[in-house]
Amino acid sequence: MMVSSEVRPWAKSGGLADVVGSLPAALTRFGHKVSVVIPRYMDAVKVPASRIADQIPIYIGGAARFVGVWALESNGVSHYFVDEPILYGRNGLYGDQSGEFGDNHYRFAVLCRAALEIARRFSPTDIFHCHDWQTGLLPLYLKESPSLDPAFLGAKTLMTIHNLAYRGLYGRDVMPSISLPPRLYRPDLIEFWGGVSLLKAGLVYADELSTVSATYAREIQTLEQGEGLDGLLRARSASLYGIVNGIDDDVWNPADDRYIPACYSVSDLSGKSACKKDLLAEFGLAATAMGRPLLAIISRFADQKGFDIVRSIAWELMAHDDIYLAVLGSGDPSIEDMFRWLKHHYQDRVGLRIGFDESLAHRIEAGADIFIMPSRYEPCGLNQMYSLRYGTPPVVRATGGLEDTVQATPDPAPTGFKFVDYNGGALLWAIRQACSAWTDRESWTAMMARGMRKDFSWAASAAAYSRLYGDLHPGTA
Repeated sequence: MMVSSEVRPWAKSGGLADVVGSLPAALTRFGHKVSVVIPRYMDAVKVPASRIADQIPIYIGGAARFVGVWALESNGVSHYFVDEPILYGRNGLYGDQSGEFGDNHYRFAVLCRAALEIARRFSPTDIFHCHDWQTGLLPLYLKESPSLDPAFLGAKTLMTIHNLAYRGLYGRDVMPSISLPPRLYRPDLIEFWGGVSLLKAGLVYADELSTVSATYAREIQTLEQGEGLDGLLRARSASLYGIVNGIDDDVWNPADDRYIPACYSVSDLSGKSACKKDLLAEFGLAATAMGRPLLAIISRFADQKGFDIVRSIAWELMAHDDIYLAVLGSGDPSIEDMFRWLKHHYQDRVGLRIGFDESLAHRIEAGADIFIMPSRYEPCGLNQMYSLRYGTPPVVRATGGLEDTVQATPDPAPTGFKFVDYNGGALLWAIRQACSAWTDRESWTAMMARGMRKDFSWAASAAAYSRLYGDLHPGTA
């Protein structure tokens, strides 16, 4: 049973939704019976599901909270939606225009309790696979239960960290409301710098831990990227695994992508030139760009994604390098303004769309020559894998999943370009290396082909999870 606050296509704010939207179906092909539990909110309320329970009591904080449950079979996976309009019937996953919801700790504690009740009543479970801080209390509830419920004898838990920066931090005062007894307030359990961390609860109580790339699994055990939990993660290093996320080949495949003007494949790349020409026209960029590198950025605008160092080199890059740029994203207003400034000064060389547009994201991946992803840290990342799939070699910082999925010189079979030091000079050097390599068309085409042949499908990731489940609970192998 996967328990998550997000599942594509019904509730999404980031890559977590993509994982829980794709991995379960991939696991069924390995013989696993998989269920998914999420709140019934956002687009989940529109799902053609069946109501299978009206008033299930969830005991939490010394009282009963009654929830309904809806169920839907999709792609061989049983989806259960926890229905509680007061908690989940809001205009936002975690907050709205006024900020984060003040009771998120309680909303997701109820989700954890409800998942256990759904497992007891409807979906017998050997392994609970919990995702991020929102489900961190489930392993704790399972192990701290005062009664030995036979429904859970032998059940194991796996806690997956999608981004350690989000730790579910709250004051000590929330403990009674989410059924956490005072005896758990210890540095080796859930206490975290004078408060509590719901993610830490999962990291302490889960039987095994995983994160979304092997390099990120190592990085989060360091002081620099451990977010105050590095000591705990080092102590549990023998139980911490890194498994790279996959991408959905049914959605991200240039050979049959319905969003792009001309499909192409590794055996026939002719359509990529047509995609570039179409993208230039869509952004109103000069036709001369067909003979020069077209760089692309698709991202949430935040310093974590490397835009502080992009800002430091943007003027020099555009002023001194004969390149073109297509940008799609939104976020930090100062970063949005930076790109607006570039667009204003280089109208025929910079294309900009503030916001997010799924179809345009596909057209950019297909039409661009080089993809830029200079993240300060990146647990896994998806766009670099999309770019490789679309024959658009990426320039990435050697961190997290970017390090694990992109090969660069001195690798004998490079698929992209990397820089290590997190500064503008290193990024500028890597971009110029890529632009120089682009002029050698034979070598560049070979690099494109190597990237396009890489297997980033969910089948590869599901196989790794299947092995981990077998180690965790031999009966599931």
